[in-house]
Amino acid sequence: MEHKTKVNAEEGKQEIFITREFDLPVDLLFKAHVEPELVEQWMGTKVLKLEGKKHGGWRYETTDPKGNKYGFSGVFHEFVPEEKITRTFEMENPPFGAQLEFLEFEKLTDDTSKLKMHIVYRTVDLRDQMVKMGFAPGINMAHNRLESIVSKLK
Repeated sequence: MEHKTKVNAEEGKQEIFITREFDLPVDLLFKAHVEPELVEQWMGTKVLKLEGKKHGGWRYETTDPKGNKYGFSGVFHEFVPEEKITRTFEMENPPFGAQLEFLEFEKLTDDTSKLKMHIVYRTVDLRDQMVKMGFAPGINMAHNRLESIVSKLK
């Protein structure tokens, strides 16, 4: 099965480029990233904090089937509604360190949009570890859920 979300992790680089076209207007695609109720649905996580503004913080928590809790957090460095978000992302338990994420939201038509993500890791090794953990299938699954859930809001 072909993945709709395209992940490009060039050998020897410490970054990943992700693109996905959605059958969603750009305003709904953006909402899916900044409204706690929507984030919880498509990411399958609990939103503890989400301050959608420059210098605002965010924190999510997920629980695995064994009851172990994992936290994720960061800060918004740039926040332009329906256009772009620049943020840090850090897993609180594993030793991956913070990564920098650039998200761009592009209107294609009144009913379609594109998300472009550029994620930068501290080292090539950390980036490679993320890729080996099943990053591409995981983000495809999440984006499929996002589109399915948010399309009901049209």
